[in-house]
Amino acid sequence: MKPTPAQPGWVYLVGAGPGDPELLTLKAARLIGEADVLVYDNLVSKAVLALANPAAELMYAGKERGNHSLPQEEINELLVRLAKSGKRVVRLKGGDPYIFGRGGEEVETLQADGVRFEVVPGITAAAGVAAYAGIPLTHRNHAQACVFVTGHLQDGSMNLDWPGLARRRQTVVIYMGLSGLPHLCEKLMEHGLPADWPAAIVQHGTQPTQRTVTGTLGSLPTLAETANLRAPTLIIVGEVVTLRDKLRWFAESLTAEAAA
Repeated sequence: MKPTPAQPGWVYLVGAGPGDPELLTLKAARLIGEADVLVYDNLVSKAVLALANPAAELMYAGKERGNHSLPQEEINELLVRLAKSGKRVVRLKGGDPYIFGRGGEEVETLQADGVRFEVVPGITAAAGVAAYAGIPLTHRNHAQACVFVTGHLQDGSMNLDWPGLARRRQTVVIYMGLSGLPHLCEKLMEHGLPADWPAAIVQHGTQPTQRTVTGTLGSLPTLAETANLRAPTLIIVGEVVTLRDKLRWFAESLTAEAAA
């Protein structure tokens, strides 16, 4: 069946994956190349943006901690306005639009304003980054469950289900948690996990600048600070982290490996 080309007056919420452009779906890559306008966020890699039509307009709408180029409400209104002007709009989001990407909020606005849309899933950071770091999210001998949470700090604290996260036999993946890493590790230990519980943090996962630091809940905050890691990062907590030495395959150009 021949793919339907991008339609004027539509918004396509496209998952750009964790950074490596070869991890894009075929549909995502095609729509990026057909769009009149790309509205992209902070986590979309330059390699992915390079696939855009040279004639397309690129509009940055990223959100970094303490620095939002556009409030979410204005992004929603921008998408509506562009679509109603007859543009083929790709709203490009790092990872997957519906996993900590505010895609649901944007689609609610589009639907309420009568704008036609499609959602194109992408490989979320948890799956892509963990695989490139050599850490399986589940494993029969180590983890039968996997939990995704966001580590955004609000009012100086993380409002997370600490008893539910501080469990053995599961993997916990924390998005956007670098600034709150010491607090995160402290709370997991406070709720029952030992200080020597395996943990890792990955910077720029799936990209040439990927760096991985492994340690424990007790040591990871200091190791990450020493390595001078910068966002975006992904934190992985659980026994599966111990498999990295056996399963790592992606060559990291910058050495930042540490052991507790």
